[in-house]
Amino acid sequence: MNADLKQRYAEWQEHCKRIQSITDTSSLVSETPVQKEKRINRLRQNYADFCEYYFPHFLTLTDKTTGEVIRTVHNAPFHNSAALKVKNTPNLKAVFKWPRGHAKSTHFDIFLPLWMMFQKRRLINVMVIVGKSEDSARGLLSDVQAELEYNQRLIADFGEQKNLGNWQDGEFVTQQGVAFFARGRGQSPRGLRYKEARPDYIVIDDLDDDELCRNEKRVNELTDWVREALFGALDVGRGRFIMVGNLISKNSVLAKIANTKGVYVSEIKAVDHNGEPVWKDKWTKEEAQEAAAFMGYRSWQKEMMHNPIIDGTIFRIEWIKYKKALPLHKYEQLICYTDPSFKSSKDNDYKASRLWGKIGSELHLIDCYVRQDTVSGMVRWLYNLYESLPENVVVSFFMEANFLQDTILDEFTAEGNIRGYQLPIMPDKRKKPEKIQRIEAVSPLWERGFVYYNESLKDSIDMQVGIEQTLALQRGSNVHDDAPDADEGAIWMLQRNSRQTEFKPRFGKRPSPKNKW
Repeated sequence: MNADLKQRYAEWQEHCKRIQSITDTSSLVSETPVQKEKRINRLRQNYADFCEYYFPHFLTLTDKTTGEVIRTVHNAPFHNSAALKVKNTPNLKAVFKWPRGHAKSTHFDIFLPLWMMFQKRRLINVMVIVGKSEDSARGLLSDVQAELEYNQRLIADFGEQKNLGNWQDGEFVTQQGVAFFARGRGQSPRGLRYKEARPDYIVIDDLDDDELCRNEKRVNELTDWVREALFGALDVGRGRFIMVGNLISKNSVLAKIANTKGVYVSEIKAVDHNGEPVWKDKWTKEEAQEAAAFMGYRSWQKEMMHNPIIDGTIFRIEWIKYKKALPLHKYEQLICYTDPSFKSSKDNDYKASRLWGKIGSELHLIDCYVRQDTVSGMVRWLYNLYESLPENVVVSFFMEANFLQDTILDEFTAEGNIRGYQLPIMPDKRKKPEKIQRIEAVSPLWERGFVYYNESLKDSIDMQVGIEQTLALQRGSNVHDDAPDADEGAIWMLQRNSRQTEFKPRFGKRPSPKNKW
């Protein structure tokens, strides 16, 4: 045994002693055989209770200095619903996109398989844990073996489990004949079985890393390995095939498997739209805010919100600055520029409308709409924006001329007929250079610190998507660019108009404002 493995084994033994101590049954209330059977049946039926009874060492927060228990942490609703989904779906292909620190490995590698293993009718016979390396997979396997061999509550209720093999060799078998294997990414799983049983529970745990995701060829090769060799280890697809992780890149194995037809996807973000944690027992809103502030916007979005922002070559994250928007009447000029797309499918381009204001040398993004939406949805947003404007404020609405044709004009006309007036939107008739060239031409305004985003919309989806598109932009890429394209149009108009001595926008009658501003 080499020195590193020897050290890891010594640490594992200490971990086992802790499990043995915490799960000691001597202090539990004595039960009659009938009471014991009734309790076990209840725990088999209730996943949350099963976890709290058998794994108290996982579900407590302790003071790192004194070791004293601060409080018990209960499962979140998404933990329990995921367990029921897995248990009740014998042939399951699923991706569970959960944030860091939200117990993905704990539940899918330990709690859930043991819950299924100890049902009256056993639901798991051969389990395979797949990690980004063989060593990491064996480490995950060691946690399972520690529970089976040293958890006194499991032993008291279900008997001794130790039999053959150990996690250091990447496999072991319990006395009941349940086999556990560890495999690293890319390692051949062909022929994997125990006696006549093939794997029926495969969990792929955090397969992606930053280095892998930067290489599209490697991602594609590993995705093929997951779909072919690894999935093929099941008995013609029978069994539970699960991938867990957080979305660190849109060019990742997790992303590609999640987008595969027939795959169930559970996506949990660390906080909801109000900033409230989805696992309220784990941490408070204030703790989440502190973590987000320390991590920074991009890291928080990547690790906790499944929104990885990819660096392009034109814009940089440090150029993105926020400022409180001014009352609209204080701006010298206001332009709302729209870049529409004709299709509504989620696989097609976004529609982007961006309201920009100019004051002195500063340019402020005041409001925005960036969505994969229908044309009518975009038109309604523009009308709502128009109706929210104060009476003493003029906003000029523009759209690229070749988009203002019958299909889109019909939508504007139909919405205008409903509201009793027509939106005064004008065509941008300029002869445009190539798109990336145009956007590159205005990017120095960001670099020199003249551009600010409305800080009150910092966490809105429309703002986040627009920033992501801006930062991801580069020549030759296939990323969506509708938001930065609309930004360029609005800024070009603002810069042009500031050089003109007279500018007469078109006016249209509108209802009384709804006091948005």
